[in-house]
Amino acid sequence: MSTASQIRYEFLEDVERLDDYRPGGYHPIQLGDRLHERYRVVHRLGHGTFSTIWLARDDQLSQYVAIKVCTADAIQQEVDTLSRLGETALHKKSDGGNLIPAILDRFSIQGPNDRHCCLVTAPARCSLADTRERSVCGLFQLDLALVYIHEQGLVHGDLHLGNILLQLPPALDNLSEEELCNKYGAPELEPVVRLDGKPLGQGVPSHATLPVWLGERCENIALSDTKMLLTDFEIRPPEARFEPTNALSFASGSDIWSLGCTTWSLLSQRPLFDVLLATEDDVAAQQVDVLGSLPTEWWDKWEASSNYFTKAGAHGHPIEGRCVWSWDRRFEEWIQNPRLEEGMATPDGREKEAFFAMVRWMLTFKPGDRPRAKQVLETEWMREWALPECGKVWG
Repeated sequence: MSTASQIRYEFLEDVERLDDYRPGGYHPIQLGDRLHERYRVVHRLGHGTFSTIWLARDDQLSQYVAIKVCTADAIQQEVDTLSRLGETALHKKSDGGNLIPAILDRFSIQGPNDRHCCLVTAPARCSLADTRERSVCGLFQLDLALVYIHEQGLVHGDLHLGNILLQLPPALDNLSEEELCNKYGAPELEPVVRLDGKPLGQGVPSHATLPVWLGERCENIALSDTKMLLTDFEIRPPEARFEPTNALSFASGSDIWSLGCTTWSLLSQRPLFDVLLATEDDVAAQQVDVLGSLPTEWWDKWEASSNYFTKAGAHGHPIEGRCVWSWDRRFEEWIQNPRLEEGMATPDGREKEAFFAMVRWMLTFKPGDRPRAKQVLETEWMREWALPECGKVWG
């Protein structure tokens, strides 16, 4: 989205960038708005770079829905991809189809900032990232799936805990709007104010609605008692740095890398690779520390390798004095010890070996050497531990 607007507004936390209420940007939704002659907006769920998400009551079916109102200049490819996957998911509930948010309706609305595509889905409870952020210990009580997406010939490309959502229980639809507000909190409104004191433009809402929290802390959620959804599809492979000219495809293995990192994060107190405030070179060094040598052709391209490794660095020798967190150290410090301290189950013995074998295969450096999604499902850890838990989820 363009950031060329010169208007500046007072900052509001947990609210989209207000400068982007402009031609081509967000649509000014207000509580009580009636969309497509059937959906009444009752609360706000959140926002993204290219959309705001609202909780609405479907007056035709007497149920709650989530409506993603895209910016007028949203990337049409993502909208069409999510719509196609979701429409297919309505009819294909096996092989992971029930992990994709089903598109219940699709329509467009015209507003002061142009025309906006709207996608209607069942409302989600919260993302795994959100529930971890609200947590005391940051540990989950495990579930995986990507086969369906790959079978559709698509790549997620940006799989992480923020894009995995917990579904809400069906009982939500039994709540009246008053009961909903009593249970989860009434909408909180904050006035939108221009810093120069001038009146708001036609396409800017008078008030911003703060998002409602429908979730639960992660340590209180048993994944065998819930269901998950994948959302937000983008085309962005993690190995783009060393092979930036290679075309992305569902067979490229980029999703498998992301899935491997996400699987680790579901068990761990911290992500496998610390990317916050880290440079590309810092992350590459962590990957070598954890996984071993880079492919020779990648190593030869990495000009900054000498800042982290000796000339024998291709064999994993860090320079003197650099603190190295190996795979085993991360596992003990971020998975085993915290879970033991919280009295939670830990992968041990045969399960630990099977978990290691699966995730390390998924995190093979060369994309073509990683397993396909179906091969992941056939690994020992999936067959013996994860899939039995899935059976409890899906009944």
